[in-house]
Amino acid sequence: MVHSLQRILARACDIETNEVRSTLASFGLVLILMGSYYILRPVRDAMASNWTDAEVSWLWTCTFICSTLAVSLYGAAVARVSIHRLVPSVYALFAASFALFYLGTQTLVEQELLDKTFYVWVSLFSLFHISVFWSFMADTFSRPQATRLFGFIGAGASIGGIGGPALATLLVGDLGTDPLLLVAAALVALAPPLVIWLQQLKRSDLHNEKHSANSAAFDNIGGGALAGFSEFLQSRYLLMIGLFIFFYTFIGSFAYFELKNLLVDYDGAARTQIWASMDLVVNIFTVVVGAFATGRIAKHLGLPFTLASIPVLMFGGMLMLAVTPVVAVAVAMQIVRRIGNYAISRPAREILFTAVDRETRFKAKPVIDIVIYRGGDMLNAWAFTALTQGLGLGMAAVAVVGAGVAVLWAATGAYLGRQFNIMRSEEEDAANSSPAVK
Repeated sequence: MVHSLQRILARACDIETNEVRSTLASFGLVLILMGSYYILRPVRDAMASNWTDAEVSWLWTCTFICSTLAVSLYGAAVARVSIHRLVPSVYALFAASFALFYLGTQTLVEQELLDKTFYVWVSLFSLFHISVFWSFMADTFSRPQATRLFGFIGAGASIGGIGGPALATLLVGDLGTDPLLLVAAALVALAPPLVIWLQQLKRSDLHNEKHSANSAAFDNIGGGALAGFSEFLQSRYLLMIGLFIFFYTFIGSFAYFELKNLLVDYDGAARTQIWASMDLVVNIFTVVVGAFATGRIAKHLGLPFTLASIPVLMFGGMLMLAVTPVVAVAVAMQIVRRIGNYAISRPAREILFTAVDRETRFKAKPVIDIVIYRGGDMLNAWAFTALTQGLGLGMAAVAVVGAGVAVLWAATGAYLGRQFNIMRSEEEDAANSSPAVK
């Protein structure tokens, strides 16, 4: 059975027989996590229409503050709780929270505060659950395995991105909005058993015990609640990863606002149709690219090329938007950017974390994935507003600014890819020069 699956999966990625069960379990884990999020996201975004722009802006600010606090608390937990228990516990907490939110919708008369809390909580979940997942992946698979398999595993997120909203659309007509919280809770509740199984497969199938250094290192990771921030600030490598994320959020925020402004003359139904169609196209093509191309691109063209490729495409897209600021160009650029991130940039970025130790993966990585990401979203949204409303720049001029940032983004990606190769070569040289243990 396993050999048959291996032959089938070999058409999509360079996989070995002993990696089949772990790869499929990881694929299934990210699928249910993203599926649950895409069930919750329309529930959250529908609430935003009840509030003013100022209220939503404050909720974005609250999301950034809560993200920072959550990362600090997670860092403290990593220092004191066994990783074997911590990762499944995180997902169990989210599953329980969504069930409690459902209970609140059924018992509370005044629900505005509950709705706003839910809005911020789902925004936190949107990054936290996937950051923890990729930290777990970097700790489960070795570097060579990550290079070959992360693209395929990442495609599971896109399957979830298709199935989640499809399930929500199917159920909401008969059940209403509130029961979707229970559906999402049930899906997230499947994550802890999968995590525990993967921890077993790491030893039995992958034989990656040495990937965790030793048994003592697997029990508890030391340091305080702010150790992740400290490690991030003290490492040039991590700072550059943070800069890569910041440039990504810059382009993402600018692309979003450019398209939003171009759609101002469309009615609500037409806008919804455009955004929904983009989601569908993005998730379908992300599956295809992630499953069949990403691993091969990273393996044969190298990590520097892989990390710089999407920023280069965005440079061209921004210039096209500057010359032809129309909806079709903005939509195409947004689709390419999102496919590129989900299928290529994100898996390649996760490979970078296989070059750092376990404390960094579980403590500094959430700082980058959540605090830097959310902080970048907030700052770059204000930056766009400052350029358009403060300086009075038009869409073409703003697109040119975005093209300049895309160049910096590409250079950062190429630098990180080269640094990863250097770190890997140094580690291999050190291993080869070490005397054999008799």
